[in-house]
Amino acid sequence: MAAKSRSKKAAPPKPTLIFLVRHGKTPTTGAKLPGRAKGLHLAELGVQQATRAGERLAALDRVKAVYASPMERTQETAAPIARLCKLRVRTEPGLIEADFGKWTGRNLADLRKLPEWKKVQKYPSGFRFPGGESFAEMQTRMVDSLHGLAAKHPGEAIVAVSHADTIKAAIAHAMGTHLDLFQRIVVSPCSISAILYGETGPAVLTVNSTGDDLNALALS
Repeated sequence: MAAKSRSKKAAPPKPTLIFLVRHGKTPTTGAKLPGRAKGLHLAELGVQQATRAGERLAALDRVKAVYASPMERTQETAAPIARLCKLRVRTEPGLIEADFGKWTGRNLADLRKLPEWKKVQKYPSGFRFPGGESFAEMQTRMVDSLHGLAAKHPGEAIVAVSHADTIKAAIAHAMGTHLDLFQRIVVSPCSISAILYGETGPAVLTVNSTGDDLNALALS
C-alpha cells in the first residue's frame, strides 16, 4: 500500500517591523493646517531633526527600505534617513497627509474657534473635512498602505515617513483603540514609532520615541 502523501503547510510570513517617522518641523508646524498644499519645506531645525532620526535608524544596521509620502516635507525628512542607511527613498502614495479640503492652509487658531473643532477632537470617526477626506477614510488608507508594505518586506525592518494624524491613526488601529481616542496619542516632529506586523496581528513596540537608543526595543 502506497504511503499517503503528506502536504506540507506553507510557513507563515515572517513579521515585518515598520518604523513610522513623522516629518521634521516646518515653518508652519503648530500654527497652520498645511495638509496637501505644495511648497512646504522643512525648517532648519527640521533638517537637523531628520538627520538625527537617520543616525538613530542607521545605528540599527537592519533597515532594508525607506518609504515616504509624496509631500516635500516627508521626502526631505526621508532623504537623510535613506542616505545614512545607504538606501534610496521610495514614494508611497498611501502615506500622504489627510485631505483637509477647504481647511487646507488655515490657521489652527482660527479653526479652534469653529464649532466643528470639538467634533474633530471628541468624535473624529464621525467627521469629514469640508470638501476633503474623513478621518475614517484616512485611517483605512494608511493602514492598508502599511499592510501592503509589510507584505512586500516579510522578515525585514523598513521606514515609513508620514504625518502626525496618519501615524496616530495607524498606531490606534494597531493597538485596537477606537479612532475617537486617537487624538490622545502624541507624535512629535521626527519622532519614531515602531509597529511589528505579524501573522496574528500588529504589536506596538514604541510610540513617539525621541531618545537615542532604538536597540532597546524588543525587535524579535
